[in-house]
Order: sequence, then structure tokens, then C-alpha cells
Amino acid sequence: PVEITPLVWGITIAVTIAFFVYEFFAHVRKPHEPSIGESARWSAFYIGLALLFGVAIGLIPGWGWVFSGEYFAGYLTEKALSIDNLFVFLIVMTGFAVPKIYQQKVLMIGIVIALIMRGGFIAAGAALIENFSWVFYLFGALLLVLAIQQVKGDHGDPSNGRFMRLVRRILPVTDEYHEDRLIVRKDGRRFVTPMLLTIVAIGFIDLLFALDSIPAIYGLTSEAYIVFTANAFALMGLRQLYFLIG
Repeated sequence: PVEITPLVWGITIAVTIAFFVYEFFAHVRKPHEPSIGESARWSAFYIGLALLFGVAIGLIPGWGWVFSGEYFAGYLTEKALSIDNLFVFLIVMTGFAVPKIYQQKVLMIGIVIALIMRGGFIAAGAALIENFSWVFYLFGALLLVLAIQQVKGDHGDPSNGRFMRLVRRILPVTDEYHEDRLIVRKDGRRFVTPMLLTIVAIGFIDLLFALDSIPAIYGLTSEAYIVFTANAFALMGLRQLYFLIG
């Protein structure tokens, strides 16, 4: 296996965070619905960046094209699964009737939550694989169970599922949106808005998607660094791709 130093890990994570911070301040902070041109340009930029990174891996001495091939296989797998995420996000935002100008914020937060959750699963998966080789069989069984549930499942209205009904019983919720605010004060009491409920629903869905995407890519490579970078690049530009598909 390739030895990835803490410095390389630190730089990679810092650059990933920098991209998302830039995305927020440059595109998301001011609510608007992106144009087709804006979405297409940024989607192409992030896909191009991901492809260049894969070529760079192949050119680095000691890494080579075998690891580059594993990265490309992982990236394509995660990109396909991330596009699956988008259609579920669309169902959620339709169910909660999120105004289009605020959908960017919901998507951005949802994608960041997805990256954090996948990062945790990547670290856990790497530790399990290093110590217990049989965990691959467990991953395979989990993928089969999730696949069967997908084939069988009519998932209904995500805004009125059991999980959301439980959240509404615990938290006081307003009936209407208050711009893109998550919490508002009314008559001296604090209420959460449907915007916060949407983000909670997407975070819950991100957890379920992380459960299948990480075992899937660990079937292609055992290198945690390749797993992380493939996931990071797959999630970058996902917001723009959502509007481009729309």
C-alpha cells in the first residue's frame, strides 16, 4: 500500500474545505437560482479537476497507473451514487416545498454533511479492513440488504415519514418559511422552520447513502486516501449538477 503522510492528508483536507468555503461565499450566501450556463461551467470545472487529479496520481513516482485506475473506478462509482443522492434530494425538497432560491443553501449543507459522514465511515472502514479482513463479506451482505430494500421500497412522502413526525413532536415547527432562516422567534417562543426540517431530513438520508457508498468503493480499493479523494471530488460540483439536471 502507498504511504500517505499526515502532511498530505492535512493538505488534501484543507484544500477540500477551502473549495466548499469558496462555494458558500461565492455562490450560496446570496440566495438565487443558478442559471444553466453557471451550472454547466462549474459542473465541467469540477469534473475536469477530478480527472486531472486521477492523471496526477498516475504520474507520481511510487503510485502509478494501478492506483490511478483504482481512483477513477472509485470516482465513477461515487459520482453515480451521488447523482442518485440528487434525485432523493429533489424528492425531499419537493416534499417540503423549498423555494427554489433557497435550494442552494439546503444542497450545500446537505453535501457538507454527506462529506463529513462519509469521512467518518472511511476512517472506520480503513480501521476495520486493516484489522479484520472478513469485514469485506459484511460489506457485501450490507450492500445486498440495501439493494433489496431499494427494489422493494416505496419511500412515500419524506416530509411526512415516521422520522419527520417524531421530529415534529419534539420540536415546535412553523408552517411557513422565513426566508432561509432555520430558527425564528414568535410570541416570545423559538420555532424551527421547514428549512431546518429539510436539512435534518437530508442529513438522515446522507447517513443511509454513506452506508452503501463506502462499502461499494472499498470493494474497488483498500487505500483510504483514494476512497476519500474519490468521494470528495464526487461531491464537489454536485450542487451545480442538481440545477443542471433540473
